[in-house]
Formats: sequence, structure tokens, C-alpha cells
Amino acid sequence: MSVNLQKGQKISLDKEAGGGLSRVTMGLGWDAIKSKGFFGFGGGKSDAVDLDASVVMFDESNKPVDVIWFRQLKSKDGSIVHTGDNRTGAGDGDDEQITVDLNAVPASVKALVFTVNSFTGQTFATVENAYCRLINAGNQQEVARFNLSVTGSHSAQIMAKLYRHGGEWKMHAIGENGNGRTFDDLMPQISVHL
Repeated sequence: MSVNLQKGQKISLDKEAGGGLSRVTMGLGWDAIKSKGFFGFGGGKSDAVDLDASVVMFDESNKPVDVIWFRQLKSKDGSIVHTGDNRTGAGDGDDEQITVDLNAVPASVKALVFTVNSFTGQTFATVENAYCRLINAGNQQEVARFNLSVTGSHSAQIMAKLYRHGGEWKMHAIGENGNGRTFDDLMPQISVHL
């Protein structure tokens, strides 16, 4: 059964997934808000909104060691793979996915921080039904879901952090708003959560 995460909540991945979790997928989904149309009535169209999921790998000294995003779809060590860039949010289900082989993540990596940025610069006021979710890649069962549909003037968000603690992987739903077209613009904010 999936956990609906609240901002700031932390969970143990093994406990929530029933143990034996070795591969997870972080899914990001969203829809562009449809305009009201003529005289404020239905029938309007929606403009494409290009949200981008990224993950930054950090070592024990909180230094970034690798970044997986639309310009680098695979980590240098091969443990993390991004499925590719969706530039519109069209369609059902996850619009972008990042799969992590937890057993293959180098022992020197202590945290994985997932971000979402509006590459086209629109704010989250132009999207609806935005979420990130963590899926057990072994059986495709949803482990946790975090609602990102908080309308506002921000164009980016630090979604969540997967981190090692006491020999197991845990997840922290961060949900901190920010601004910027790529993960790089969020790095000063990310460092606070390491």
C-alpha cells in the first residue's frame, strides 16, 4: 500500500515496500492547466509545460559526484538511468522516470536528491496534477507518492531525497519550492538538506 507523503515526512523504503527493495523508480507526472477559452468558458487549450526531473548524487562530504538529467541520461557508474525528456506533460501516468539500482549505487554515495524544474520558465501556477512517486521497480508497486501541485510563483522544487541511514535506504519528502531552469539553480538550497 502506497504512503501519501507530507512535506518533511521520512520513511524507510524497506519497511514500506515489505523488504528486499533493490531497484526503485522515481516517477514525475504533470498536466498543463487548460485555459478557460472564449469568455471564460471551457474549450480552452493548454500550453506545453516542460518540467524536468533530475537527480544529484552526493558523497559523505556533501559534494556532488554525478547528476542524471535530460542532458546525461545515465550515471557514470551505471546505477541510475533517466528515461528521457518529456517536454509537454501530455499523456497519462508518469511523464518522466528515473530508475535507481540501489545495490549498484557506490558505497561512497550517501544521498540522492531529486529535483523538478520548469525548463521553459513557467511557474507551477501553470501546472496541475503534478506529483512524484516512488515505485518498487521489481513489481511496479507504488511505495510512496508526494503531491507537487502547490500553485505558486516558483519554477522549481526539491522533491525528495533518498539517503542511507543505519544500513538501509530511507526517503525524505522535502517539497521545497525554488526557482531556476535546471538543478544547478537549486544547489544552494539543496545543500541545506544534506
